Amino acid sequence: MSRNRSHVAQVESSSAGIDPVAYRYDRPVTFYVLASAITWALWLVAGRLSHLPDQTATVRFLTAAAGLAGLAAPMVVAAILISRRPGLWADVRSRLLWKRGTSRWYLLLVFLLMPASLVAAQAISLLFGYSGDQFLLRTEPSFTSGLLPVWVILGLAPIVEEIAWHSYGTDTLITRMRLFWASLLFVVFWALWHLPLAMIKGYYQAELVEEGWLTALNFPVSMIAFVFLMNWLYYRTGRSIAAAIIFHFVANYANEIFQTDPDTKFIQTGLLLILTVVVVARNRELFFSRPARSQRREPVAPAPGPVPVNA
Repeated sequence: MSRNRSHVAQVESSSAGIDPVAYRYDRPVTFYVLASAITWALWLVAGRLSHLPDQTATVRFLTAAAGLAGLAAPMVVAAILISRRPGLWADVRSRLLWKRGTSRWYLLLVFLLMPASLVAAQAISLLFGYSGDQFLLRTEPSFTSGLLPVWVILGLAPIVEEIAWHSYGTDTLITRMRLFWASLLFVVFWALWHLPLAMIKGYYQAELVEEGWLTALNFPVSMIAFVFLMNWLYYRTGRSIAAAIIFHFVANYANEIFQTDPDTKFIQTGLLLILTVVVVARNRELFFSRPARSQRREPVAPAPGPVPVNA
């Protein structure tokens, strides 16, 4: 492909919000199989250890170590795959922060969308007789996390996860399909990826299962809105990994900082699903543009200057 044709392809693709450099991330099966298998193996071990009758210090340490190793596994897989492709490290480094020209509105949404949706859900729940105490701050978290404090895990998990999901995971899916279907497929993968955590005693997902099947089901359903909205902001901030990390980070802390009634989480999920429908409908070009398959194997020459970020 000539430089001129590469430049034209980049402009056309960036008009939909998807940078064609993403098509060099072309190992989706390898990434997702390894990210799933390694994490599942480690978390199943952690689950077994957490249910041993004799919870010695050594057992608790091994449970926590297996849990943290499973969390980090996708990031390690992504790092290995990226290191084997010339130019990808440079692309990842360039996406760790914001791109120049990013709309301040999108940056504001990255920080405020998830906590605002939770506060709105709590306000709506008052109309159904739920307590105003939901707006009070928690004095302690609702679950345990092993060796590290829960508040540390809540901050660490988004960093470790999104360095994997948005340095390699999302971009490698759009080499094969439109962003809409890539997002849906990732929801399925992410829900299954979290599943072994329900077997680790005291962990958040295990607590959801103990609260009942509706509460447990709300977790994967809420992922639909979460993934679509996060990917929307990811592309509208120039494929910013920082945007994905902060969005996930703020959502985690908002989820634990208030004394939110579990039923209010259903309201929040409903609000976010409605917003997701609106976002997808208003950004059809972004979510339904066909991937540029012809560019998968050929590095794309960068256009001069920053790639514009659409409103």
